[in-house]
Amino acid sequence: MIDYIRVDSDSMVPKYLQIINSIIYNISNGNAKVGDQVPSINKLSQECYLSRDTVERAYRVLKKRKVIVSVHGRGTFIAENQLIQKIKVLFFVNKLSPYKMMMYNSFLKEMGENYHVDIKSYHCDESLFVELIEKYKSSYDYYLVFPHFRTENLSYTSFTDKVNNAINGIPKEKLVLLDSRHHQIQGDFIEILQDFENDIFTALQKGQEKIAKYNKLFLVYPKKAFYPYPTKILDGFRKYCFCNNFDFEIIEEISSGFQVDHKNLYITIEEEDLVNLINKINETNLKLGSDVGVISYNDTPLKQLLSITVISTDFEAIGEQAAKMIMENRKEKVKAPFYFLDRGSI
Repeated sequence: MIDYIRVDSDSMVPKYLQIINSIIYNISNGNAKVGDQVPSINKLSQECYLSRDTVERAYRVLKKRKVIVSVHGRGTFIAENQLIQKIKVLFFVNKLSPYKMMMYNSFLKEMGENYHVDIKSYHCDESLFVELIEKYKSSYDYYLVFPHFRTENLSYTSFTDKVNNAINGIPKEKLVLLDSRHHQIQGDFIEILQDFENDIFTALQKGQEKIAKYNKLFLVYPKKAFYPYPTKILDGFRKYCFCNNFDFEIIEEISSGFQVDHKNLYITIEEEDLVNLINKINETNLKLGSDVGVISYNDTPLKQLLSITVISTDFEAIGEQAAKMIMENRKEKVKAPFYFLDRGSI
């Protein structure tokens, strides 16, 4: 059975969860059967280069779920259980970012033990998205879909004809659509929307009293990226600047030659630009939060650690909302919460 257990060291999914998901998946597809012996903790930790604590944690969860059972003196075996009857959910994301993992973990916590949840990424690739939807369209009871894609020149797009056709192939009673309001998907399904233009506008308005002390606003927005960002973010930023008479500029990165100036406020999206910006501020005599301001888009543990003010979707709330609507069989269309959180960097 050890040949079927897969642990990806580059994945953002915790390794103990990968072990759990791998064993459960192989039971559900018939690779592992009731009575089959699972590898010992020592053997699995050695074969997969894992700590004993990681394997022990995974096995404890599996025993609690009654997926495996230990027999004294003989080993650990696949138990007779109702796993096949569990409701199966595919969490289908464009990238395994820290905030998508926050949403995934919140979803898992809310769903509880009667649901089996897989997470897969299509890496903003339209062709891979269509291929995977076709591959798994009959394998799950629910599909949570995040439609974000890149074009051939690495710019952003959301719904294309191919994407619309692929998603329309999912039975609507099984569909949970997240993140975008601009689509041609018809029918009665669960939908949690982000309004990227108005979200950034409204959030910045909440910080207007502090933002007003700055002379110029910069948005660091990479126009071309492997994982591109919605262009509506630009529209919302421009709208805010025009409505409040701010001088502003949109730049693509914080480059090595970039100069941080007094009384400027910088809004970053990518964490690399945030780190480069903080390093440049530290090289000057400027004081963060008074001489120069920083706001970052979408909260992460790094930004919490650095005490960076953020404007962010509440990803944990999205995961919780999606889980509750699935469990309560509510086909609703709701707005994802978005907030402004001042940590003192403006």
